[in-house]
Amino acid sequence: MNAKALRIGLRRGWLEHAHLVKDRRELITTLVGTVGVFVMLTAWIGDQQVEGTNVSSGTYMTIGFLAFTVFSNGLMTLPIAIATDREDGTLLRLRSIPGGVPAYLVGRAVTVLCQIVVQGTLILATGVALGNVAMPRDWVTLAWVTLLGTLAVVPLGAAIGCMLPGPKAGAGILALPTMILMVTSGVMLPVTFMPEAVQWVSQAFPLYWQGLGLRAAFLPDTMLAAEIGGSWRLPWAAAALTAWTVAGTLLVPWLIRRVTRRESGSRLAERQLAAQGI
Repeated sequence: MNAKALRIGLRRGWLEHAHLVKDRRELITTLVGTVGVFVMLTAWIGDQQVEGTNVSSGTYMTIGFLAFTVFSNGLMTLPIAIATDREDGTLLRLRSIPGGVPAYLVGRAVTVLCQIVVQGTLILATGVALGNVAMPRDWVTLAWVTLLGTLAVVPLGAAIGCMLPGPKAGAGILALPTMILMVTSGVMLPVTFMPEAVQWVSQAFPLYWQGLGLRAAFLPDTMLAAEIGGSWRLPWAAAALTAWTVAGTLLVPWLIRRVTRRESGSRLAERQLAAQGI
């Protein structure tokens, strides 16, 4: 990727984020779908502590929702957006633009990261105000885990978006696998509660390492008993997330070019007419 494509991607991503913030309907939907649900659950659970620990239930729930914010933006919102771009011809047009595919992916990554930061900040502020949630004990870990976790799932989400049959079917296809990954990755309950085979499988995905890093940023070391190996394994988390980022960055541009090579103006027009019932 050259510097020009990077600059274009960064600018595109920021402009798209600014457009989403200005879109009142999109903003309300986002806030109600994530922050709104979190507020209701926080008010319901209150500031009670987890039995046998000095950690509040609100802290666990905050970590879970922060992880869900990354998961949902990277593995649901992004694939549907890419499937939409494929249907309306955006990906097809990228084929004729030098550096178009890398700039497009950078732009999508920037937009996703901006959405995660905004939603995550609102969730954390709400947890501190209503749920007796302690501030992260390691802000540096929180920052790099969020950044690397986002970069790891964006290529994966982009690959999924290239393979979806269409944006309308995307939500139904992605909902169940995403929830299964959340449960098996230790976001909803400690991964050590799972069978050993599930623990091994969960560690193959970036979602586990994202959740582990977030727990390391918030929870005291007394909670290590619930983790695999009794350790936060942050070097392993950094290595796993970096590996997913590099692999996805190399694979997804090729996958998008392969998808667009099979596209044509006539096929695009046929799908658009079919969608309109013509």
